[in-house]
Amino acid sequence: MQVYLDNNATTMCDPQVVKLMTPYFSEFYGNPNSLHRFGTSVHPALSNAIDQVYTALNASDNDDIVFTSCATESNNWVLKSVFNDYIVNGDKDHIITTEVEHPSILSTCKWLEEEGVKVTYLPVNEQGVVEPHVVKSFITEKTALVSVMWASNETGAIFPIKKIGDICKEAGVLFHSDAVQAVGKIPVDLQSVNIDFVSMSAHKFHGPKGVGALYIKDSQALTPLLHGGEHMGGRRSGTLNVPLIVGMGKAIELATVNILDTMAKIRTKRDRLEDALSKISDTFVVGDRKNRTPNTILISIRGVEGESMLWDLNNGSIGASTGSACASEDLEANTVMLAIGADNELAHTGIRLSLSRFTTDVEIDYVISHFEKAVDRLRGISSSFAKQQPTAGGEVQECELH
Repeated sequence: MQVYLDNNATTMCDPQVVKLMTPYFSEFYGNPNSLHRFGTSVHPALSNAIDQVYTALNASDNDDIVFTSCATESNNWVLKSVFNDYIVNGDKDHIITTEVEHPSILSTCKWLEEEGVKVTYLPVNEQGVVEPHVVKSFITEKTALVSVMWASNETGAIFPIKKIGDICKEAGVLFHSDAVQAVGKIPVDLQSVNIDFVSMSAHKFHGPKGVGALYIKDSQALTPLLHGGEHMGGRRSGTLNVPLIVGMGKAIELATVNILDTMAKIRTKRDRLEDALSKISDTFVVGDRKNRTPNTILISIRGVEGESMLWDLNNGSIGASTGSACASEDLEANTVMLAIGADNELAHTGIRLSLSRFTTDVEIDYVISHFEKAVDRLRGISSSFAKQQPTAGGEVQECELH
């Protein structure tokens, strides 16, 4: 059996999405900016995909949704253009983000610091989320932007986006959220929150890789990241990738049409897996499951290196992760666990398991069995665990590290 539990890294493209995309590679292949029938023939499919994204996110007709190559591009676009528009050519000098953002946010912020921008990296609490009052306390009259993820890619923790949005609106500060781990997993209603920019990627909700989007509230001005043409109303240059955009539209429709029912089914499987693994002694699950995306578990197993556990799981044809796939070649301690107060040893033991709507009960049973055997084997050869006094198992231990 093969079991894929790394759906926060990427997801299988839904077969319905693949089927819908296929004709636009070699049958309806015209450039949508061309005036002849080969170009205009793809317009209905593009319009439908755009409508599907607007509907799924409950965006207003006054808002812009611009297709990009991925959320990394969208994140870079917001940060670098706010830098240009409000710092280089304005009177601001400050950006606020958190310590646990995706590398596409953190690395861009580090670059901005080299350009002279003052960046505040907010700490998170023991549940792995930033508290609204902390955001408010760091906003100054020089703050141009607050950028806070909607949900954590590593823990699944859901951030208080609505409250932070209200704080930013009251302060007159732009607010951006990387919603890659939220869109398609939990309801995202863009008319219910005060937010200026939202990034997303199709491959996180069973769409194709290579396409994402940026939501821009009220079609407000934002200097383009890419120049060279009048595509997407002049917002993003580059020939529109029709097959992928069509795929993204269908994928987000499928992911959101019955999202509450889908969430409940995934959560039931996730909780069963989490309960079983938490019975293993000296295991810690990060974050309150009630405030996590329904598919995600970040569990630490004391005495078991995360990379060793991944190897053992991989040998059993189980795909998992130690954290963000975009930083998976970096074998340093898990930055999120360090941020919530875990010691360096425990921060090396985190394993992320992320389910999807395609995960089956049979697969969960297989993972539970293999996981328990892997822990026994690895602890049996762990010199560090042998020196530790084991604790009693039998109950879920939500992570309360300081």
